[in-house]
Amino acid sequence: MSPARRCGALRAAVAAGAGLSEGPAGSARRGRLLRAPSRLLRLPGGGAVRAASPERAGWTEALRAAVAELRAGAVVAVPTDTLYGLACAASCSAALDAVYRLKGRSHAKPLAVCLGRVADVYRYCCVSVPDGLLRDLLPGPVTLVLERSQELNRDLNPCTPLVGVRIPDHAFIQDLAQMFGEPLALTSANLSSQASSLTVEEFQDLWPQLSLVIDGGPIGDGQSPEYRLGSTVVDLSVPGKFGIIRPGCALESTTAILRQKYGLLPSHGSCS
Repeated sequence: MSPARRCGALRAAVAAGAGLSEGPAGSARRGRLLRAPSRLLRLPGGGAVRAASPERAGWTEALRAAVAELRAGAVVAVPTDTLYGLACAASCSAALDAVYRLKGRSHAKPLAVCLGRVADVYRYCCVSVPDGLLRDLLPGPVTLVLERSQELNRDLNPCTPLVGVRIPDHAFIQDLAQMFGEPLALTSANLSSQASSLTVEEFQDLWPQLSLVIDGGPIGDGQSPEYRLGSTVVDLSVPGKFGIIRPGCALESTTAILRQKYGLLPSHGSCS
């Protein structure tokens, strides 16, 4: 059975798992909670660095639990190198809907995809920049906006031919993306228009709507405002140019690489 059909069969289950009743997208916020608080797993050592024996068992348990939930069409919370995020299978249209509904997010706002390796970018995007540029920026606290390929689910950001790509510089989510073996849709773990989250406690109101929460400890120092800026989002879809869509937390280092090392020029209207 194809991923799309398999997820279609899970639509009602995902809606229930997200704490929402089935119905028009506009009625999502009025959905009734249908489940108890989610399962929470704490990563040994935090998660930014891969756990070694004897803590490896807990790391593997968290990976397997997250993969199982993702394959079932569920939404899970995960740590990244910038913020806590919500992740689901990008191939599962029902799970994508659940993310939008539980965040109260407009479907006009696209979701990024998280991949496990730089080599995966070539499968899911049409790349027009040097391979070295990709590897200079990824893994890292940046989102690269590229032309999407036909390999991605058509229900993922259907209103744009572009897609933002993340490979966070964070060991756990890299391992998760590699073990899952296909793109993850990724967005911040917070209600739309509210502050982003640096600890799992900061989005505790979403826990009942999630199947699994992975606690990797505080992101950064857990307090400084600059840690809440999220990734730097840069548009690389136009050959020879770049556009900064969101300055984020790595603006200076990112623009330095693009301009000084690769000679790219800022596009008109870019905030770089």
